[in-house]
Amino acid sequence: MQISRRDLFRSAAVVGGAAALGGLGGLSAEAVAGTGPAARAARAATRTAVLVRGPEGPGGYRPVVTAAGEAWQVRTDLGTKAKAGRAARRRPLVAFTQISDVHIVDSESPMRVENAEAFSSSAYRPQEFLTLHVAEAMVQGINAVETGPATSRPIAFTLQTGDNADNAQYNEVRWNIDVLDGGPIQPDSGDHTKTESVADSLDPALYDVMFWHPEGTPEGLADDDARAKYGFPTIPGLLDKARAPFEATGLDLPWFSVMGNHDKLVQGNNHPTPSDLARATGDRKTVGVKSRTVTPDLDRRQLSTAEIVEEHFTTTGLPVGHGYTEQNRTDGTAYYTFDRGRVRFVVMDSVNANGGDQGSLSRSQFAWIKDLIANSKRKLLVFSSHHPSWSMVNSLTGDVDPGPRVLGKALVKELLLHDNVIAWVNGHTHTNNIKAHVRKKDGKVLSGFWEINTASHIDWPQQGRILEIANNLDGTLSIFSTMLDHAAPISWDEARLDEPLQLAALSRELAANDWQERSHDRRGARNARNVELVLRAPRFLR
Repeated sequence: MQISRRDLFRSAAVVGGAAALGGLGGLSAEAVAGTGPAARAARAATRTAVLVRGPEGPGGYRPVVTAAGEAWQVRTDLGTKAKAGRAARRRPLVAFTQISDVHIVDSESPMRVENAEAFSSSAYRPQEFLTLHVAEAMVQGINAVETGPATSRPIAFTLQTGDNADNAQYNEVRWNIDVLDGGPIQPDSGDHTKTESVADSLDPALYDVMFWHPEGTPEGLADDDARAKYGFPTIPGLLDKARAPFEATGLDLPWFSVMGNHDKLVQGNNHPTPSDLARATGDRKTVGVKSRTVTPDLDRRQLSTAEIVEEHFTTTGLPVGHGYTEQNRTDGTAYYTFDRGRVRFVVMDSVNANGGDQGSLSRSQFAWIKDLIANSKRKLLVFSSHHPSWSMVNSLTGDVDPGPRVLGKALVKELLLHDNVIAWVNGHTHTNNIKAHVRKKDGKVLSGFWEINTASHIDWPQQGRILEIANNLDGTLSIFSTMLDHAAPISWDEARLDEPLQLAALSRELAANDWQERSHDRRGARNARNVELVLRAPRFLR
C-alpha cells in the first residue's frame, strides 16, 4: 500500500498530541511553550498562545516569548447581526490557509540593493538569507493544522498571495515551488563552497558596519552596528549552516499561486531590461559603497510573467500549474479561477508590469472579472490578489501592458454591486489588516464584503492565516480568521542550527529585532487577527 506524506506525518506523531486542533483548549501552558511537534501544532493556530516580543536586553534586543492566546473577536461592521445559536446551526463550506510575501531571497545575487538600507527598510534585512528555512517551517505548520479550528472542516488548500520570490529571478521562483512541493533544496547560489553576500566578514576590504556579520569582526575593525548598537548575537559557523542542503517536507495539500510585484519586477519596482539580465547573471555585486566579485550564476536570470507561469507546470505538487491555466500559458497572463463546492476563488494579477511597487489592473482583466461575476450568480465569490485595494493606485502605462489602468477604488465599487462577493484576500503590506467594505442603499447598510490583508514571512511576525467560510443557516455567513505561526520553536538552539526549524526560529527572532522595524507592530490591530467576520448571505442562499 502506498503511504501518503500525510499518513507519514501522522505515523511520526507530528500531529499526535494535537489531534483535536479544533479545540486546543486542553493543552497546558507547559505543552504550548514546549518544543515538540504537539506544542508546535497547538501554537500554530494562535488560539492557545501567541508569540510576541519579549523584554528588552542589551541594545534593545528582544527574545520571542509566548503570551495568552486570542479568542475570535466578532466583527459586525457590515451591519449584519451575529445571531444567537449560529454555532449549533453552522454548516462549514470551505477551510484553507493563506501565506503571503514569503520573499524567497538569493542574498548573493548581484541584483540585490542592500546599499539602499540607509533609507529603505526593505532593501536589506539581517534575516534575509534564512527565507527558505522560514518557508519550510510554515509548510510544517500548515501540515500540522489539519482542520479549521472554528469549523473542524479539513483544510482544503493553501493560497500563496504573491511576492513568493524577492527579485524576479529563476532560482528564487524555483526555490519557492520546490520548497512547497518538497524534495532536496540547496539554499545557495554561485559558489556552493562559500558565502558571497553582505553577511560575509572574511574579507576586511568588503566589511561594512551597515550589515550584520554573524561570524564576527575582522581584526582591527569595529563591530557592525547590529552587534554594537542593537544587541545582535555573534554565531560562528552560521553562514555555512544556512547554505547547507536540506530535504523540504512539502505541503500535504494542493496549493495555488498569486503573482506579486517582487515576483516579476526587479526588486519589486522595475520591469526587467536586457541590462538587468546581464547584471543578474554577472560577477559584480555592490556591497555598501563598495563592489565585490561574486561567482556568476545563470539561474539568477529574471523571468517574464509567461516564464513564471510556465515554471509552475514543472512541479511534483498539486494541482499541476498551481492554478495557472493553459490559457495563461498561451497569453502570458496570470489570472484564473478555481472552485471548492459553492465557493469560487477568483485570482487576480494586480501587478503593473510597467513598473512601480503599487498595483492596478489592466482593462482586459477588469472586463474578464465583470464577465466572470455575471456568470457566477449562484457561487460565493472570494477574490484574491497580491495588492490590497488601498495599494492599487498605480496608473503607470507603457508598452509592457498598454492602456489605462483600473485602480482599487473602481474595483471595490464593482465588487460592491454583487451580493455574492464575500471576501478579498491579499498581502503586500506585510501587516495584518481587515477592512469592511460596506454596501449602502438610501443611506442604509446592506452588508458588503470583507477585505483580509495578511502579514509576511520575511518580516515580523512571520505569519499566515487559516480562513474558514461557513453558512450559519440563518441568513448570515461567517468568515473565521485565525493567525497561523510557522512550526519553528519559540527560541533557537545554537547547537542545533544545522536544522531548518532552528534556523527559522532564529530568523523570526532576527525579524523581531530588525532595527528599522522595531517601531512597527506588523501583527496589526487585535481585530485584524483572530476574528469572526459576519455578513449577510447572498440572495440565493437565503
